[in-house]
Amino acid sequence: MKKNLPFYVLISLFSLMLFSFNTLQNKPWPVPAKFDKMANPVKSDAESIKTGKALWTKHCASCHGKTGLGDGTKAAQLDTQVDDLTTPEMQKQSDGSLFYKTLEGRDDMPSFSKKIPDEEDLWNLVNFMRSLKGK
Repeated sequence: MKKNLPFYVLISLFSLMLFSFNTLQNKPWPVPAKFDKMANPVKSDAESIKTGKALWTKHCASCHGKTGLGDGTKAAQLDTQVDDLTTPEMQKQSDGSLFYKTLEGRDDMPSFSKKIPDEEDLWNLVNFMRSLKGK
C-alpha cells in the first residue's frame, strides 16, 4: 500500500486540477440588473442583421466561429472555453445581457467598448447573435 501512495497522491492532485479547470471554465457571468433588463432599441431587420454580421466577421468569428458554435480559428488557443451562441441556454439570455458581455468582456473575451464604440452597432451585433440560433 505504501508503495502505491505516491501514485494515489498524484492521481488525486491531477483530479483536483481537472475539477478546478472545469470549474473556472464554466463560472457564472453576472450581469448588472440595469443591463439585464435593457431592451434592444434597434429593430432586428435585414439591415441590422447585415450590419451585425459584418461586425461579427471582423471582431468575433475568429473565436466564436462563423456560425457562433465557438469553433473559431483562435478558440483552441484560449484559456477559457468559447461559448456556443446557438444553444438554448445562450439564446435565452436577454438582449441587454449579450450587449453587456460584448461591451465589457471578461477573461479571454475582450471588451469591445473601444473597438465598437457605437452603441447602435453593438445592438446590431446582438441582433445578429439572435439570428444564430438553431443553425
